[in-house]
Amino acid sequence: MDANTRYIAPSGRFEAAMHRSVAFLARRGISLVGSRELAVRGRTSGEWRTVPVNLLVVDGERYLIAVRGNTQWVRNIRVAGGGELRLGRKTESFTVTEIANADKLPTLREYLRKWGWEVGQFFPGLPKNPSDAELAEIAPGVPVFRIA
Repeated sequence: MDANTRYIAPSGRFEAAMHRSVAFLARRGISLVGSRELAVRGRTSGEWRTVPVNLLVVDGERYLIAVRGNTQWVRNIRVAGGGELRLGRKTESFTVTEIANADKLPTLREYLRKWGWEVGQFFPGLPKNPSDAELAEIAPGVPVFRIA
């Protein structure tokens, strides 16, 4: 699987139930460790599509990171150029800029530090404190977007 096609689909009932639970809580204004509901227009249908995400803040900059790779929300946000972050009744429209592979390392490091317990399963063999070289190896398969 190359970086452009890397995609890890959700697996099993437990994972689906967790996604539904986090999305349910976000719709009611409860954020779990930075979670939000991301809404992006479908690239073909134009209809809103939603998914729970972890919003990362580093030095005042906000990021969305797709640890599963080129998911549907990633494909949609690339076409739409932005979307909405929702938490309860608060809805924030935004635009995104995709980050180049060479510039992702600090952001990936912080994301893994904060949510490694949740997303480490998507990077088998990656140590808890990866080197720059190890992060550079996974970076092409992990889309990162800066929110503006």
